[in-house]
Amino acid sequence: MSERLSLLQFQFPWRSYQKQLLDNFETHISDQHFHVIAPPGSGKTILGIEILRRIGKKTLVLAPTLTIRDQWQDRLQSFFTDKKAFEAFSFDVKNPSDITFSTYQSLHSFYKSFEDKTDFLEFFKTHNIETLVLDEAHHLKNAWWNCLIALKKSKPYFIVALTATPPYDSSSLEVSKYFTLCGDVDDEISVPSLIREKDLSPHQDFVYFSKPYDSELHHIQEYRDNIETLRADLLSDERFISLIENHRFYTNPEDYEDAVYTNTTFFSSLLITLNAVNIPVDNYRLSILGLSKTDNVSFPQLDIEWLEILLQNLLVEDREQLEDYEEYLSKLEKQLRQLNLLEKNKVNLSGNDTVYKSLAFSPSKIESIVEIVNSERLSLKDDLRCVVLTDYVRKEFLNTSDQDFEQINKIGVVPIFHYLRTSSVDNKDLAVLTGTIVVIHYSKMHAIEAYGNENSYVFTTLKGDDNFVLVSGSDKARKALVGIITKLFEDGVFKVLIGTKALLGEGWDAPSINSLILASFVGSFVSSNQMRGRAIRRDANNPQKTSNIWHLACIDPTDKYGGKELELLKRRFEAFVGITNTKLPYITNGFERLGIPNEISEEDLETLNASSVTNSVGRAQTFLNWKNSIGEGNKLTRQVQLQDFKTPQFKAQRQFYFAKASQLIAIEMALALIIFFSGSILLAFNLIAPPKVISGLKVVGCIALAYFGYKLYKATVYYLRHGFLHRKIKNIGLAIVDTMNEMQLLNTDRNRIKVYTHKLVSNAVVCNLKGASNYEEAFFVKTLTELLEPVASPRYIIINTNFFKKGFNIENFYPVPEVFGKNKEDAKCFLKHWVKHMGKTKLVYTRQPEGRRLLLKARLFHRSNELKNNLDTSTVWQ
Repeated sequence: MSERLSLLQFQFPWRSYQKQLLDNFETHISDQHFHVIAPPGSGKTILGIEILRRIGKKTLVLAPTLTIRDQWQDRLQSFFTDKKAFEAFSFDVKNPSDITFSTYQSLHSFYKSFEDKTDFLEFFKTHNIETLVLDEAHHLKNAWWNCLIALKKSKPYFIVALTATPPYDSSSLEVSKYFTLCGDVDDEISVPSLIREKDLSPHQDFVYFSKPYDSELHHIQEYRDNIETLRADLLSDERFISLIENHRFYTNPEDYEDAVYTNTTFFSSLLITLNAVNIPVDNYRLSILGLSKTDNVSFPQLDIEWLEILLQNLLVEDREQLEDYEEYLSKLEKQLRQLNLLEKNKVNLSGNDTVYKSLAFSPSKIESIVEIVNSERLSLKDDLRCVVLTDYVRKEFLNTSDQDFEQINKIGVVPIFHYLRTSSVDNKDLAVLTGTIVVIHYSKMHAIEAYGNENSYVFTTLKGDDNFVLVSGSDKARKALVGIITKLFEDGVFKVLIGTKALLGEGWDAPSINSLILASFVGSFVSSNQMRGRAIRRDANNPQKTSNIWHLACIDPTDKYGGKELELLKRRFEAFVGITNTKLPYITNGFERLGIPNEISEEDLETLNASSVTNSVGRAQTFLNWKNSIGEGNKLTRQVQLQDFKTPQFKAQRQFYFAKASQLIAIEMALALIIFFSGSILLAFNLIAPPKVISGLKVVGCIALAYFGYKLYKATVYYLRHGFLHRKIKNIGLAIVDTMNEMQLLNTDRNRIKVYTHKLVSNAVVCNLKGASNYEEAFFVKTLTELLEPVASPRYIIINTNFFKKGFNIENFYPVPEVFGKNKEDAKCFLKHWVKHMGKTKLVYTRQPEGRRLLLKARLFHRSNELKNNLDTSTVWQ
C-alpha cells in the first residue's frame, strides 16, 4: 500500500450495509474490478475512497461534473483525516498525485491532445497510476469511454465503478461497452436497506394522466386514419398484389433459400399479405418454413407491425432487387414521405417522433402540474417543499401576460411558472431556478440581497406580472445564486421551485424536498432515477419526511394501452423499487406495483387521477407501509414471473400426458388380467397348452408388464413435471444452475443454491434463486428469460417432440441460451442437464438447412405457447 494512502482512515462507524459490502472486498476485487450499484444517499463517494484506500495504489478518480469532482476531495478531507489534511492529491490530470480528481471531459480532452495515443498510455504508466475510479459510471455510454478502454487494454488497472443506475435501457452495444469497462456488478446497496437505516426517506410514485388537446388529438387521429387508408388501398391495389405474388422469395423460394432464412420475417410478411387478400398459400411455400400438411397453420392478421416489415423491405432493404417495379415503388415512397411514414430510410407506422413529441410536450401536462401543486399545498401547507423538473426553459414565453395564455403551446420552465403563478393568489413562495434565468416574487428580493453578501444583483420586473422579478448579476453573482436559492428553499422562503433537469437533476442537493414533479421527457431512465434521488434523500431536520414523486403521462386515445409515452414510462419504472398499492403492500420494481390497469381509456383518467391524489395525502400510511414491508427482509431478489398460464396450448399438453398415462394404465390392466388368468382364457377358447408354454407366456407377459409399467412411470413423471408449470419451470431452473456449475460460472457453492418456485394467488408462477450472489441471480434470471421468450435466432435449439406431440401439435421449442450455445461442447453440456431434469430432448444446430427449417417453425408458428406475452422479470425485497 502507498505510504501516504495508508494515512487515510475512516473516522466514523460504517453503516451496516456499507460494512456488509466491504466485508466482501477481497472476493470482489479478485478480478481487479469492483462494480457497485448504490442509490443516491448511500455514501457511494465514501465507499469509493475506502476501496481505493484498501487497494493502496496511485489513483485517478473521474466524475461527470466539477461539482461532483470537488465533493470527492471534500469527503476525503472530512471523513478520512483527523487532525491533518491529506495533501497528496491533485485536480490536474496532467500533474497527477497519489490521488488525482478529474472529470471525464478533462481526461477526454487530455487524450485528444496526443497525436500519438501511445504517448497518452505511457503517461499513466510513467506516473504509476494503477487504479481508475469511475464515479456515476453510467455516463460512460458517451464518447468518454474510448480513452478509458484504451487505458484498460494497455495494462491491468484496478477498476472501481460506482453508479446509481447502469444504462440498461441503452443500445446493446453501449451496454456491452459499459460492462466491458466496468466489469460485472459485484454488489448492490438497495433502497430498502437505506430506508431501514434511515439514510433515505420513505416515498411513493404516482402517475397523473392528461389527455391531449383537440388540436393534438386531431393530428394523432389523422395520422392513424392515414395508415388505415394506406393499408386498405394497398390490399386493393392490383399492382401491389402483383409485386407480392411475383417476388422471387414467393415464386422460387428454394432458389433463394439462404436469403429467405436470413430474412424470414420479410418472407412471412409476403405470405401474410397474400393470405389477407384471400390468395391461398400452398404447402410448397409453407414447407420452406419447415411446416407439413399436418401442422395447424394460423396466419396472423396483416397488422401495422407486419405491414411495417413488408414496406421496410420493399422500399429500403430489398429495393435494388425490384428494378421492374421501381416506378411503382417510387410513387409509393413519395406517398409515405408525404404522410411522414418514411424518414431517414425507416418506415414507421406505429407512431413517429412527431406524434410522440406532441404528447410528450403537450401543454395539457401543465394543467396536471397545477392540480398536483394545489393538492400538495393543501396537504402539506407550510411544510411543502416541491420541485418541478423539466427539459427546456422556453424563455420566449417569459413576458407573456395573463391575456396571452393561448400563446403557450409548449411545456417548459417558463410556461409552468406562468400557470402556477396565476393558479393561486398565494404565490409568493414560487421561484424559477435555471442556468439562464432566475425569477422570484418581488417580496423576496431582500432575502436574496441578505444572502448575497458582496455580490450585487439586478432585479427586473416581468412585463407580464409586476409581482415577479428577473434576477441577474455578474458571472460570479449568478453562480452564487444556485446556492442562495437552494438555501432559501431549504428554509421555506420558497416552497415551489421550478428548474431544469440539466441544473437540478444530478448533483444538486436539497434534502428537504418532499414533492417532486418529473416533467422531463428527454433521456433515459438513468436520468429519471437520478432525478428521483433528489427527493428521497433523508432530511436531518425532518426524520419523518415522506416524499411523493409525480410522473406525468399524456395518453394517446387512439391506443387502448395508452400510447408510446406510457410505454416508455413503464420501461423506466423497471429501474424504480417501491411500495405496491395493494392491500398487503410489498417492495418491488415495475409499473404494475401502482395498480394502474393495462388498458386505459379517456373515461378512466379522472378516476385514476382522483385515486392518486387521495393516496398521495396519506403520507403517514406510506411511512408505515415501508416499515412493514421492509420487515425482516435482507435483500432484493431478482425473479422471473409467468402470468396466466392456463391457455389452450397448456391444457392440451396436460391432456396429452394424461391421455398417455391413461392409455398405459389400460395396457397394464389388460396384461395383468392375461398373466393371472391365462389358464382360464385358454379354456374359454377351448385351447390346451403344455405348462411350459403357459409359463413362458407368463414370463413374456411379466416382461411386457414391466416394460409398460416403466413407460407408465415415465408418463406419470412427465405429467407431474410438465402438467404443473411451476414444477416445469423449477426443472428448467435446475438445468440452468447445474450447467452454470459444470461450466464454472458459479462462485457460490452449488449445494448452497436452491431453485425456488411457487404459485401466487393470481395463478402466476414465480421462480428465483436462494443462496446465490447478486451476479449469479442476474445471470440466472437473464438465462431463464432467454429460454422462455419466443425463439429468436439461437445457434442451437432443443425440441421436445415425438410422433404423438406432432399429432397433437404441442411440440416445445426452446432456444439454447447464448452463453450455453457458443459452441457444441457447451450446448451438449446444457443438453445433458436438460435431459436429466426435463426428459429426452433433441438438440438441433440451426446453421444447417434442416436446423434452419426447424428454427423457422419454432419462430413463426410456435410462438403461441403458454408463455407468450406472459413473461416478466422483477426485483422483490425478501
